[in-house]
Amino acid sequence: MVIKNILSFFCFNYFKFIVVICISFISCDSAKTNKSSCNILPAASLQPYGRFIVNDKQEVELISSGVHFGFTFEGKQCEIFASISNANAHNYLQYELDGIYQKRIKISGNSKEPIIINAADTGKHTIWIYKATEAYTGAILIQKISGEKIRVLQKQSLPLIEFIGNSITCGAAADASEVACGAGEYHDQHNAYYAYGPRVARALGTEFILSSISGVGIYRNWHSDGPAMPEVYEKTDFQKNNTILWNFKAYTPHVVSIALGTNDFSNGDGLKKRDPFDSSIFVSSYIKFVQLVKSKYLHAQIALLSSPMLNGSNRVTLQNCLSTVKNKIDALYPGSKPIALYFFKPMQTRGCGGHPSVEDHAILAEELIPFFKKLL
Repeated sequence: MVIKNILSFFCFNYFKFIVVICISFISCDSAKTNKSSCNILPAASLQPYGRFIVNDKQEVELISSGVHFGFTFEGKQCEIFASISNANAHNYLQYELDGIYQKRIKISGNSKEPIIINAADTGKHTIWIYKATEAYTGAILIQKISGEKIRVLQKQSLPLIEFIGNSITCGAAADASEVACGAGEYHDQHNAYYAYGPRVARALGTEFILSSISGVGIYRNWHSDGPAMPEVYEKTDFQKNNTILWNFKAYTPHVVSIALGTNDFSNGDGLKKRDPFDSSIFVSSYIKFVQLVKSKYLHAQIALLSSPMLNGSNRVTLQNCLSTVKNKIDALYPGSKPIALYFFKPMQTRGCGGHPSVEDHAILAEELIPFFKKLL
């Protein structure tokens, strides 16, 4: 009886061993002929920083400016399967390979080919993919990524800074290296990677998300009465009529930076009557928006930034308004961290349409690094 049991035990385990070997052989064999599921990274497994959704097709829709994700692979090449929904449009990704920024990648609406990223050697490589453009440009859809021994980079417990702002924070009109100012589409000069916020985050070893919209203000936009940032901040894609609300529990920023006001001071497009800037409306609207942000991130340090695009009396007025907002919020929340203020030094911006250029953003980041270092 004992011998019989021993034989049964060995026979059963030998059978299990053979099954495992067969399954492994099938997987490896299919890997050779079909790049196997072992070398395919489904989009839904990615862990982006920034605003995104996973749609019904299990594609990741990259929405906000600078939204980014990372992965590793081995070998000399990987493929990213990306698309946009508008066949007549185009959009941009940009990427970092092994810690070094590479370039922007144009995605055309009629393109069917994957994006191929080449590395110099066959070792292990780390890739970070960024959306170069903002939400209004439309989402970039990621279907999958293929490569040898490809692995998603998990979110790390790094401090996080959320940068709320307008076109400056987006890195809009900053990069005319490929398409000259005034040519192409507005987003052809976008470069979120080199905007001041991501530069500050990289310098301080933190993560970042950008919640920014070109032309937006606190109580009015550059050429319209709204919808301003307080009306769209809670919407995933910053569109007022969208019913999809952003899940603010997805991230817990240590610092929330708000840089709004430039567009409230705008004289508009000259086509629609524009009332003079109203300090009282601006301040009351700003206070309500800070309260909204505090309701989402109870313990975050909030910082208010001025504008590098405003000079003269407008610059002084904005600084006075921000000081008033700080004093009012500090009085309303005596148990919270005091609001931090930063006023940019005067700057003659060199980007398109009076915006900061890529080089100007480097200067702004150098200014801000000591300020954010103290806050962290």
